Amino acid sequence: MALKVLTQKFRDISWTVRDSMADNTTRKRIVKTSGIIVSALLAFMILIMLWWSNTPDRFNPVDNAQRMSKAQQQPFVTGYTSTATLITLAETLLDKPGGYLSNDVMPPSVWMDNIPNWEFGVLVQIRDFSRALRNDISRSQSQSLEDKDLAIAEPQFNFNSESWLFPPSEQEYRDGISALQSYRDRLSSSGEEEAQFYARADNLTGWLAIAEKRLGSLSQRLSASVGQVRVNTDLAGEPDAQQSTPTSGEVFSKTPWRQIDDVFFEARGTTWALIHLLKAVEHDFNEILRKKNALVSLRQIIRELEATQETVWSPIILNGSGFGLFANHSLVMASYISRANAAIIDLRDLLNRG
Repeated sequence: MALKVLTQKFRDISWTVRDSMADNTTRKRIVKTSGIIVSALLAFMILIMLWWSNTPDRFNPVDNAQRMSKAQQQPFVTGYTSTATLITLAETLLDKPGGYLSNDVMPPSVWMDNIPNWEFGVLVQIRDFSRALRNDISRSQSQSLEDKDLAIAEPQFNFNSESWLFPPSEQEYRDGISALQSYRDRLSSSGEEEAQFYARADNLTGWLAIAEKRLGSLSQRLSASVGQVRVNTDLAGEPDAQQSTPTSGEVFSKTPWRQIDDVFFEARGTTWALIHLLKAVEHDFNEILRKKNALVSLRQIIRELEATQETVWSPIILNGSGFGLFANHSLVMASYISRANAAIIDLRDLLNRG
């Protein structure tokens, strides 16, 4: 009897050990399978992030406008190149690999910040040029009526860039593109006299003044990557000038280290868009630029900005000191932008002469 009880207990223990080993094996298989799935998903997302992180290639604004006019069977009139370039910039912002990422709330795009900052730089230039187009270039004088399509397009591009729902930013920008396309169609129609593009020196200098300020601000923010103490020149040149809040004679400016790459890629997006717009302007304002002997100056600005689009071989944006052992990508970018900014000032002065 005792032997039978011991045998039964031995069997129970054996089954218990066997079940335990089976459970451990099952757990190991589950953990291993889960690890493989998670690793595969992470690898896939990393590949997607690398693909989406590639900025779009540059295009030739004149060739692009000619292809567009041929496809739409429209005359290639003055202003067509600038309008077509603005449309293409906005479409590229929305239709590039990954689409528009600035308002995404899901991975992997929610983990990315370089391309959204690049997008914002492009968007600012779209906003600035559409505003200049609405307020100046499409109007013969200050009291003339604004174009009905541009009055729609300009505020659409100024919609919140990070709205993901009700409504999403993409939908508002699509509406802006549709309004620009309507303006382009009316501009190229011989029977439509209300849609105009006035290629005058004063219109060009007005937009260049906006671009000049954008580049000047970016140059300061990029230079502040290493921190700088600068003399406060806010009231320089005007002895009786005043400001609302007193400030010290010297100002310390430094970009937070987490925002250094953000500013860098915003600058890359700004200059990428500005290169295309300047090339389009070179074509549409060609006659006035030739008369002012300003074509060479404009081309030099484009040359300086094209240098900002060189490949960054480093996996991160380096922030070495000015004369230290490591590179400082922000200071290099600031150098090109400052030179372009100075050239725009000279170009505006040249265009303002009689």
